[in-house]
Amino acid sequence: MATAEVLLIKPVDGLGAEGDEAKVKAGFARNYLVPQKLAVPLTEANRKQIEALKKARAKREIKDQQIAEELKTRLEDIHIAVQVRVGEEGKMFGAVTAQDIFDHIAKQGVEVERKKILVPAPIKALGRHTIQIKLHPEVVVDFEFEVVPLHEDEE
Repeated sequence: MATAEVLLIKPVDGLGAEGDEAKVKAGFARNYLVPQKLAVPLTEANRKQIEALKKARAKREIKDQQIAEELKTRLEDIHIAVQVRVGEEGKMFGAVTAQDIFDHIAKQGVEVERKKILVPAPIKALGRHTIQIKLHPEVVVDFEFEVVPLHEDEE
């Protein structure tokens, strides 16, 4: 397989952040990274851009981590109770998913990307549960919430 060396201009999941050099398959570079302006072919002239990109990356990462820390403190102060319908013996209908938790957090006025809410499996039991919300590679929140039955007279 032919490979190509590219200089990433923007962060790409699985490859790296701006300023990183990456060795990828030639077709991936030619058909996706370069046309989407995510990377440029690595040449001697482009190597000079690396320092400027690394400085910008360092500033952005510090800012992103500070924002994530602030969001972590806000999330630690939130307490949510997800109401679900239950049957005769207290068995849940359906399950609580990341989307449900995202909706409840958004109602509290805190904005978190839904894909950052890590629910290993849909929650199918009443009670207290803990999930992780990965706000930044170095900032992870253990978020606690409660799943409670919805009473018919509350609908």
